Amino acid sequence: MSTLARSVTRVNLAPTVSQFSTGVPKAPVFVNFVAKAPHDAHSHHGPASARSDIAPSWATEVKLRNGFNGLVSKTHVTAPPTVPGSFRHIHTSRAVQEAPEVPDFGAYKTSSGSNNRALSYFLVGSMGVVSASLAKSTVTGFLSSMAASADVLALAKVEVEMANIPEGKNVIIKWRGKPVFIRHRTPEEIEEANSVDVKSLRDPETDKARTKQPEWLVMLGVCTHLGCVPIGESGDYGGWFCPCHGSHYDISGRIRAGPAPTNLEIPEYTIDEGSGKIVVG
Repeated sequence: MSTLARSVTRVNLAPTVSQFSTGVPKAPVFVNFVAKAPHDAHSHHGPASARSDIAPSWATEVKLRNGFNGLVSKTHVTAPPTVPGSFRHIHTSRAVQEAPEVPDFGAYKTSSGSNNRALSYFLVGSMGVVSASLAKSTVTGFLSSMAASADVLALAKVEVEMANIPEGKNVIIKWRGKPVFIRHRTPEEIEEANSVDVKSLRDPETDKARTKQPEWLVMLGVCTHLGCVPIGESGDYGGWFCPCHGSHYDISGRIRAGPAPTNLEIPEYTIDEGSGKIVVG
């Protein structure tokens, strides 16, 4: 008995389809823009005539054939014609829309241009006045917030009863954190202060210029050298003496000796004869 032998042979064939660099086969597409109606055997218009009563459908056809270029794909596209043998063009632009009708505003326009100009000037001027008022109120509010409070203003003035200060005595009060000397001078002290030659003083100043009433002398008790507090009724001139650096002041508070450059400062004060008070500040 003979034995049948089966032989299998495998052959690698070269590809017949041209490809892109990415490996995708090349398949050119041909679009036919000539719309032809399908052939009807019962048509009286001939096989090539276009029909308007039947809208042609979209159709595609792919043909495969072996050739030098490999796979060839043809796509035939039909579109409903408008006239026999017409061409349809494909485009991506939007359809042209008609511009909306613009309403007529002629009824709202004035016949005189000067009226519009006057109204414009009035509105601009009004806005300027309102803006200036707002700016003024803003600045006023900001500055008022920086003003001293009521408790600080209460300490801004100090009242002293003149009847409580005997003649020839000193009183020291505190005003705005500083000592204030108030002296009820005797007639002899007043005469002594007026007898001094003003030209010989380091800081020339008459006694009359330093007092509002000759018997009342009001001064800041701060040495003009380094801010020390002088001692009353002492020194070489019977006034005030600063023991820190040896400044001597006379009975009018004028510097007579020592390193102090100027006289003792005179603060703002008033003498109220009706109430009998000295108001400092």
